[in-house]
Amino acid sequence: PKCGRECIEEMKDTRLTFRRRHSYNTKSNKTRVVKTPGGRLAILYVKKTASLPKCGDCGSKLRGIPALRPREYHRESKRVKHVTRAYGGSRCATCVRQRIVRAFLIEEQKIVKRVLNEAKKKEAGKK
Repeated sequence: PKCGRECIEEMKDTRLTFRRRHSYNTKSNKTRVVKTPGGRLAILYVKKTASLPKCGDCGSKLRGIPALRPREYHRESKRVKHVTRAYGGSRCATCVRQRIVRAFLIEEQKIVKRVLNEAKKKEAGKK
């Protein structure tokens, strides 16, 4: 099949230009091509995907908090950005439980030490 002038006239122009002045293919300048209702091809700028907030201790994903870009968190209310618990929005429940248990055991250890020291002093005082 010969393809001369007819083929060239049928082929649509698929070349597109950026809408913004930023012309380099960087992470912040990613685009996708969409077809408008009028049949034209246009460029849409794709936003970066947000990463889920992570626990500061173990690095696991925090449940109950949406994955947003930093500027989007700024617009959200406080109840969206954290969970109602000590260290909510910063540490996961497992790590908070570990912290509480650790603090409790340390306090218990201090009390045991104090009691043993008092018992030693009493023995030393009797002799």
